[in-house]
Amino acid sequence: MSEFSFILLSGGVGKRMQLNMPKQFLLLAGKPIFIHVLEKIDGISEIKEIIIPCPADFIEKTQEVIRDYGFSTPIRCVEGGETRQESVYKGLQEAAFDQVVIHEAVRPFVSREEFEALLAAGNESVIYGLDIPFTVLQGKDIVEGNLQRDRLVNVQLPHKYNTKKLLYAHECAREDRLEFTEDASLYFHYYQSEITILQGSEYNIKITKPIDRKIAEAIYKETILMEG
Repeated sequence: MSEFSFILLSGGVGKRMQLNMPKQFLLLAGKPIFIHVLEKIDGISEIKEIIIPCPADFIEKTQEVIRDYGFSTPIRCVEGGETRQESVYKGLQEAAFDQVVIHEAVRPFVSREEFEALLAAGNESVIYGLDIPFTVLQGKDIVEGNLQRDRLVNVQLPHKYNTKKLLYAHECAREDRLEFTEDASLYFHYYQSEITILQGSEYNIKITKPIDRKIAEAIYKETILMEG
């Protein structure tokens, strides 16, 4: 059976949400958002440890909240970086197992089944993605070209990778002073190797702006009704 480290990115400081605290502490159905993610993965036998890169000022609070829920999987918090990429890098340096799963604390609607499908997928590099349902053009102030949306993918998390290979790619990016918005693009840049894309879910949103919080509440209510 494969064994995985799990990195839960919790480095955000809530600027886009206009908050004085990291957005992962926002309550959804009475629980901090990141707790919903931990509840989905706790007890998955392949996941042997959880590493949470978070802002230095909130490490103690994160640990406090976690203790209240009594998770069985070993969890440790580490200081995150100034950027998302740096937080992943710091998490990878702490990872003890050959394979790693990466997820974001503010994507609470990922399902346990999606995690299990990711772990079971044959390729060592696997992500979730969605088709893009709108037209995308290349350009900033003026249109410079067309993009074929049937050849594009909206990248979601979670992802899984070989830990050492992803860490090496991050080290290369640091040396080259390149920044990427997520790990699939970084990994592909250095390896040009196959990354499997699993079908994502429209419910698996990332909560980053005030409007996302309202959408999240609606999704939660809908999922409760479906389960009922």
